[in-house]
Amino acid sequence: MIWLVATLVVFYSMRYLAMKIRNPLFNPLLISLIILIAALRWLQVPYETYFADNEIINYLLGPAVVALALPLYQQLPLIRRKWKTILSACFVGSILSMTFGTGIAFLMGADAELAASILPKSITTPLAMAASQQIGGIPAITAAMVIIVGLFGAVLGYPVMKLFRIHHPLAKGLSIGTVSHALGTAKAVEEDYKEGAFSSLALVICGIMTTLLAPIMFPILEHLFFH
Repeated sequence: MIWLVATLVVFYSMRYLAMKIRNPLFNPLLISLIILIAALRWLQVPYETYFADNEIINYLLGPAVVALALPLYQQLPLIRRKWKTILSACFVGSILSMTFGTGIAFLMGADAELAASILPKSITTPLAMAASQQIGGIPAITAAMVIIVGLFGAVLGYPVMKLFRIHHPLAKGLSIGTVSHALGTAKAVEEDYKEGAFSSLALVICGIMTTLLAPIMFPILEHLFFH
């Protein structure tokens, strides 16, 4: 269980430093990943060994997601009033996320398999991998893209919104949850309870929408950008 202890020590140390430094670029998850990957490479420890030691953390991901239902329940009155706005924002965000990611991949010379792997990059990993496989992508590449996109959202999401003077909790939460799934939602929860609730709501809605729309969107995007 040495790697479980190492993971917890590194993450909570970086989280403590992040609270002191207060710089969005100093993301505890990103820094922890860099440190742990470097340690695994240096000590030549296989990923399977690391994962086996940390299996309990992977198991706790399920209850952690379910726990997000509490802040959602507390925001039900606002959700009822703004449900049209929420669904519209999630729908547009899902379409744009799929379009820009896949379109850029095609324009840069990616083949259909790689582009399909990139299309569902902005939703949570299990749904993204299923959607990727459904449209002919490579789930392993999709999983890597999900992590990269989540880290970008967690690190740069709030500075970008501050730059554009976006202050409303609903707008900020939906934006983060739409484009950077669970990693962004974790950052939103740290920033503001309401924003975390709306981010988790967007995470769920956009995950469902992207999974349903991916088989329709990919052939359209392939025709527009690849042929």
